[in-house]
Amino acid sequence: MPHNKPKYTLFKNTTYALNGFIEITKHETSFKLQLLLFILLQIVDWMLPIAVGYQMILSLSLFIPLMAEIINSAIERAVDLSTTEYHLLAKYAKDAGATLVFISFVVVSLVWLFTLLHAFKIWN
Repeated sequence: MPHNKPKYTLFKNTTYALNGFIEITKHETSFKLQLLLFILLQIVDWMLPIAVGYQMILSLSLFIPLMAEIINSAIERAVDLSTTEYHLLAKYAKDAGATLVFISFVVVSLVWLFTLLHAFKIWN
């Protein structure tokens, strides 16, 4: 029995991922701002006089808010697709996505705080 799904290949999956990245970058102001913050903090990270291991921790942590924003955008699109009317459950779904983004920033802030305190031997 044929499936209603296209055959996936590494090339097609990569194309879909790049199309998603382009779409979210074009249409999501929050994602654009997070990309800018990501780039600026990456520059700051690599200018810090700390060991490469600490720099890698800081650098990798910066991907967390980007991933959270992508998930949040997917939730918002799915909700918008399902209804054009105001619905309390739609609000709760969108608020949950926003909470994910907020928590991701809290986590990254804590990672940066404790990593820098340890790297500069203020806290061991």
